[in-house]
Amino acid sequence: MAVNMVSNRNELSDLAVFLQIVRHRSFRKAADQLEISVSALSHRMKALEARLGVRLLNRTSRSVSPTAAGSALAEKVAAGLDLIHTGLEELQGQFRGISGSVRINVLRDAVDLLLAPVLPLFRERFPNIELEVASDDYFVDVTAEGFDAGLRYAGTIPEDMIAVSVTEPLSWVAVASPAYLDRCGRPLNPDDLLSHNCVRIRTGRGQIYHWEFDRGDERRQIDVPGSLISGSTDISISAALSGVGIAYCLERLVQRHLHAGRLELVLPEWSSVGPPLAFYYSSRRQLPYGLQMLIQCIREAQRKDR
Repeated sequence: MAVNMVSNRNELSDLAVFLQIVRHRSFRKAADQLEISVSALSHRMKALEARLGVRLLNRTSRSVSPTAAGSALAEKVAAGLDLIHTGLEELQGQFRGISGSVRINVLRDAVDLLLAPVLPLFRERFPNIELEVASDDYFVDVTAEGFDAGLRYAGTIPEDMIAVSVTEPLSWVAVASPAYLDRCGRPLNPDDLLSHNCVRIRTGRGQIYHWEFDRGDERRQIDVPGSLISGSTDISISAALSGVGIAYCLERLVQRHLHAGRLELVLPEWSSVGPPLAFYYSSRRQLPYGLQMLIQCIREAQRKDR
């Protein structure tokens, strides 16, 4: 029985190593992460394949990829290890104080909108959970990049991912400073924007975004002109505040400037309601306990704001 237990432990360890190789598509990267030599890693995989009686990896001098059998096994191993990890986290939370780590990739706009306001509450409730946040406007394959989850607009998340919304649908508006509008005039309909200087938006997918406006059943998409193009909402809002031109952004990100009179709504009868922000993660993974608690804190804050 003791021999079987040791054998089972070795098998689990080798399967976890195998999963790292599949995720990195590289013996070298997996070896660096596991802090063992490439030769030792290769030896363990050959021994695992021999024990299982099936080839798991296709190896060339430049790359490594899973076979069909390897891909199927990697899926099951990932799901099983995630389940074990989640169970251990919940056990620690019940008996020793919640601990663990969460690694997420977040849209830049969501940092100020959602994360920054709830970090003090999250830290107070879960001081032993290590939270790592990467901010990026490009869409990220969270599984391939080693993140537990990403946070993006729900409409951009692939269908094979699980999406968990953490806001209501979001309102997008055009804004400008009173000084700019006094100088250049106030647009009366979306087509009037074609004669204004607008801060154009380059999306995380590299495209120039066409501003969207709705009024009742009317819907318009405008490819606005402008001498400034930015992928940063902060730069767009800053340009609007300084009178450079008209910016287009989430209404909630400029609420304080609107209340203070530093910015005005352009085309106040027109706006666009877009999808909510949502966490997304692989359907083959369990949601880490720490991430569940972060989502809970964000939802509490959203309810208070409403």
